[in-house]
Amino acid sequence: MIISMPSTTTADINRRILQARKDGGVVALGRVMTLVIDATGADADFAIDTANVASREHPCRIIVMAPQDGDDDRLDAEIRVGGDAGASEVIVLRPSGEQVNHADTLVTPLLLPDAPIVAWWPAAVPSNASETGIGKMAQRRITDTKGEPNPGDTMCQLSRNYRDGDTDMAWTRLTRWRALLASALEQVTDQSVTKARVLGDPNSASILLLGAWLQSALDCEIELSYDDKLAGIHSIVLETPSGEIGIARPDGNHATLTQPRQPDHVIALPARTLGDCLAEELRRLDADLVYGDVLKFYKENR
Repeated sequence: MIISMPSTTTADINRRILQARKDGGVVALGRVMTLVIDATGADADFAIDTANVASREHPCRIIVMAPQDGDDDRLDAEIRVGGDAGASEVIVLRPSGEQVNHADTLVTPLLLPDAPIVAWWPAAVPSNASETGIGKMAQRRITDTKGEPNPGDTMCQLSRNYRDGDTDMAWTRLTRWRALLASALEQVTDQSVTKARVLGDPNSASILLLGAWLQSALDCEIELSYDDKLAGIHSIVLETPSGEIGIARPDGNHATLTQPRQPDHVIALPARTLGDCLAEELRRLDADLVYGDVLKFYKENR
């Protein structure tokens, strides 16, 4: 059910949510957090669909800031409950005029009481997420450098302004790659790595983060190679005294794992959906200290 509320207030929105629960038998039991989405410059409906996928694992209230053009100082809103909201309830705020500059004031009355707050920017990365109105109230702040014209500069900016609770989807997309590499390295006799080679998309922040992680964790030489015909990470090779450990994903879905003195293994390694990545980030509310250290290492050694 979608309820449209033109020219409204946050007080009216709260009243209408309560009424919708009474009228439709919709309950809000088990909501574990509030997810606030700053959809400025983004496709708000796509962001909502992504959040609904994640909400099936983490039932939550989703508040979406989707500013609209216009000089009129007004707030339009939508309430989505039931089948249109996954395992959540969705409040879409469409401010215009002066109200666009007061996102925190609009969001605060709609937060779930005594529940953690997570902020997500699916489009443009803010210059300092923790100092935005929404970022100040959130325990976790999720950005996405994918699509940034210069991901290296953006990562340096994120490093300068890093605060505990910050993370980025470019780092989340590396989770399975990092786990596979760590597991494969544990199985060789001599685990010292002399060189790591990474091949992939020339505009991928994930490759830059992966290179910084490998270099900082293994204290090895790093070689990043790019091919504009590729999307994301294509392959990783670790050179060790025992032989090469390699993971190659030529088709974007299946990877071949190569290890010294072992037969090759083909494993499922599909590119992760945005919903999967968001669900992973919502599992933890503590600081991702490894991400912070890798960001700092990248900036210092760029």
